[in-house]
Amino acid sequence: GKHWTVNEVRALIRIWSDKNIQQQLEGTVRNKRIFEQVAARLQKFGIDRDWKQCRTKYKNLKHEYKSVKSAQVSGSTSKSMKFFNELDAILGHCTMEQASKSDNDESERPPEWTEPKSGKDSIG
Repeated sequence: GKHWTVNEVRALIRIWSDKNIQQQLEGTVRNKRIFEQVAARLQKFGIDRDWKQCRTKYKNLKHEYKSVKSAQVSGSTSKSMKFFNELDAILGHCTMEQASKSDNDESERPPEWTEPKSGKDSIG
């Protein structure tokens, strides 16, 4: 297909940064329906892409992001990509052992509110 323009990629990332879309993407492999939604939203921005193009672009961006991220972790700064910061805002939390699960208010409570496991004050 034709090359994605900067604006198209930006629009794709904006849609992808929607919590709703993220949750759906995190939970599935068969994600045609999700990318059909994404394509429909792009259409509203006047961007004509089908779900396959959206999914391919999503996979490529994710792959590129991961390789840049792992290069950074290993101390190399030679690798970079255009939309790294935007993607890091979306994907940065996922790579850390699904930290996104902390969205529920369970983890927001101070520790003293949780029921003690035993009568002792030891942390075991």
